[in-house]
Amino acid sequence: MKKTILVAATLLLSACLGMPKTVTPVGDFNVKRYLGKWYEIARLDHSFERGLVRVTAEYALRDDGGISVLNRGYSPQDGEWKQAEGKAYPVGDSSQAYLKVSFFGPFYGSYVVFDLDPDYRYAFVSGPNHSYLWLLSRTPTVDDAIIDRFVDEARRLGFDTDELVFVDQSSPSG
Repeated sequence: MKKTILVAATLLLSACLGMPKTVTPVGDFNVKRYLGKWYEIARLDHSFERGLVRVTAEYALRDDGGISVLNRGYSPQDGEWKQAEGKAYPVGDSSQAYLKVSFFGPFYGSYVVFDLDPDYRYAFVSGPNHSYLWLLSRTPTVDDAIIDRFVDEARRLGFDTDELVFVDQSSPSG
């Protein structure tokens, strides 16, 4: 019985560290340039972000060589800020933009940057499957041309772009 549970847990965790077959991580990735604050411009919605506005992600180096992650968003419904702290580590070659990220103990999920501005001004990010997708930017807004490119590329890669949520970054701060 214990062996069955261990095998099932291993399969589940490895599935969470995969990526959509259509997605390829960016090569020549410089994690130090990726550090800092990013604004969430668009996402496929999930319960952990539902209803949040002014969503940001901040990345910093950890003492153990990993990356600390602080995701933060404002809930107008609750009138308060919500945040989640996590950690991330490269999966395989650190020059590939393929990370595993955890907010819940030993459980990791994929974080795959599949398009990245050469100046690290915006990033297109996927999770382990086509249900997870984000457009991140160094600024609270981006040009419509970047949004159009994101939507077109995501659609081409098999994401359901009709379900995208465009994040309000202009709400009053709390």
